[in-house]
Amino acid sequence: MYKLKILFLTVFVLFNTKAAWTGVIPAPDDDPHYTKVGFFDIHVCNWQDHKDLFFMILFSTYEFKNIDKIELFTPEKIRIGALNSEKYRLVLEKKKPEKRVFINTFDIPTNAGDGWYTSIITMKDGKQYEARDFVVVHKMGVATDLNPPDKAVLDTPPAKLSWKAIPGAKHYQVFIKDSWEERIIYSSKNLSKPELVLPKGLLKHNGIYSWRVHARDVNENVLLGDFNHGSLNLPSTFTVD
Repeated sequence: MYKLKILFLTVFVLFNTKAAWTGVIPAPDDDPHYTKVGFFDIHVCNWQDHKDLFFMILFSTYEFKNIDKIELFTPEKIRIGALNSEKYRLVLEKKKPEKRVFINTFDIPTNAGDGWYTSIITMKDGKQYEARDFVVVHKMGVATDLNPPDKAVLDTPPAKLSWKAIPGAKHYQVFIKDSWEERIIYSSKNLSKPELVLPKGLLKHNGIYSWRVHARDVNENVLLGDFNHGSLNLPSTFTVD
């Protein structure tokens, strides 16, 4: 049923992508996440250390010095809020100017529905740009049946980590933390299967480790962006004697 809903919505929204914001430069039809001043995306997040679902909203841009504000609206044009320009990740790439990725979280508005959520980017010169992301409000499950299981005590470092496939998830990323040093020692690339073969020598004897699995449904989708639904389990720990 969920896949049929997505198929129906995909067909529907492809014929309902025109902007209706007066005086605003509309988002391009080929990929409305992109504007001349940056990229906009919304994720529906099920983080186990959060009580409720929430929106993670991001805008990545090279034009951050020229942006006055970035506002967010529901499909009904109800204002959700504005991104905090002080919360960002810095991206430095060779032979490219500095880029900032503004990332904020917001409570999902009461009775929020599926549809085109809009960002209006106002520049310091007064120009305004529209970017849009089609959001399906849906709760993705978190990783379960982890191996090694939580609080396991192992004789030797494991060769791989695995978990039960999550319905709707097509990509996974694993984060491993050294519990002694309280720092992340490994972040995997996107994985298409619910397992991670560990680099040799990463985990050692007399170590205590925790790991989490970030799951998501799509990657770089024209309709849904980098991903629409995502989940993150609570840290699972294991000890290597």
